Amino acid sequence: MKYRQNPPQEKIVLPFRCERHIVLVSPDIHWNTGNIGRTCVGTGAHLHLIKPLGFSLDSPFVKRAGLDYWQHVDLDIWENFHAFLDTMAPAREEIFLFSKNGTKAYWSLPPMERMFLIFGSETKGLPPALLETYENAVYFIPITPHIRSLNLSSAVGIVLFETLRNYWVTRHSKSV
Repeated sequence: MKYRQNPPQEKIVLPFRCERHIVLVSPDIHWNTGNIGRTCVGTGAHLHLIKPLGFSLDSPFVKRAGLDYWQHVDLDIWENFHAFLDTMAPAREEIFLFSKNGTKAYWSLPPMERMFLIFGSETKGLPPALLETYENAVYFIPITPHIRSLNLSSAVGIVLFETLRNYWVTRHSKSV
C-alpha cells in the first residue's frame, strides 16, 4: 500500500522532456526530507519515500524545511522498496544508487530521459542487499577525507542537478 499526496496543480516546465524520481530509503531527518521536497518542486522531480520513516510527515519541521512548497511536492510514500519497484517498474538501467562506497563518480552518470536516483538514510545509508542487487549502479560524490559524508539534501541536489545538466547538454549539442 502506498500513500499518494495530491499531485501538484502546476508542474515545472523544463525546456526538454525529462523525468526524475528521487527515492529516499528510510530517511531519518525531517529537515533533509523537507529540503529535498523543495528541490523536487523546483526541478519537477517526483519524490518517493520508502518506509520506515524516522519522523512524521505531519511534523512542522518537514513543512518548515519545505517552506510553503510542501503541498506542491509530487510525493508517494511506499511501505517498502519492493512495493515501489512493483508499481513504478523502473527498467534496471534507469536505477542509480548513491553511497560513499560507490565505485563510479556521479559525473559519469549517463544522460537519460528517465532516472530513479536512490539514496539511503542519513545514519545507515542504503541496505547492503540493495547495494548488492544493483552493484553495477552504485555511484559516489567525491569528498575529502576530512568528513564522513555530505548532508543528504546536499547530495540529492548535487546529483539531481547534474543529471538535468548532463541531459540538457547532450540534447542541446545534438540539435546544434
